[in-house]
Amino acid sequence: MPSASPAVPASPLADTVLGRLTELYPAAGDPFRAQEMVAYMKGVAPFLGIRTPERRALSRTVLDGTPRPDEDDCTAVALRCFALPEREYHYFAVDYLRRHVRSCSSGFLPVARHLVTTESWWDTVDHLAAHVVGGLVAADPALAARMDEWIDDDLWLARTALLHQLRFKDATDTERLFAYCLRRAGDTDFFLRKAIGWALREYAKTDPGEVRAFVAHHRARLAPLSVREALKNL
Repeated sequence: MPSASPAVPASPLADTVLGRLTELYPAAGDPFRAQEMVAYMKGVAPFLGIRTPERRALSRTVLDGTPRPDEDDCTAVALRCFALPEREYHYFAVDYLRRHVRSCSSGFLPVARHLVTTESWWDTVDHLAAHVVGGLVAADPALAARMDEWIDDDLWLARTALLHQLRFKDATDTERLFAYCLRRAGDTDFFLRKAIGWALREYAKTDPGEVRAFVAHHRARLAPLSVREALKNL
């Protein structure tokens, strides 16, 4: 279930962006392609039917000449996009936040949480986890305490907690990473088992020996899928 929506702040920049976005995106849609996208994404949301390269080109037009946003602008753009039903608007918001996460303070985390828990599926959650939530935690390590709460929450918040350090490399908190993997190791859900393996596989690029040792020691607790993913490149 999504969290209660945070308030949408006033933002002339968001007014401009959403005005352009809701004019250009629908005009480029393809109803037949939209149905294919809905089927591929298991019906998580309706689609306009815009392929990724076309959507990104349209997004550049939408953002042409717009200034760098502040946190209120990011909040308004993201929440207003996620309030629209079609998935391409959600993708726009995720891309926008990936680009401008450094404009956001620790206070943006509740907004990120709302986005993670709104029409949740891997296509938005994984990017929010690695690039937005991860960026916020990297900038303010005190936010890791919130990840300690999310790992015990619903599927998508737990997946976010598992994946938020994907880009941390040497800065990875390995004690936290391994603890999270063990904490959710007994889950039968595919997305959590896959996330455990993915998080370990990514950290193995930094310290393969530590990941190999962790998997060897805890193989009996880890799902075969998690083990395969973790050791895929070792």
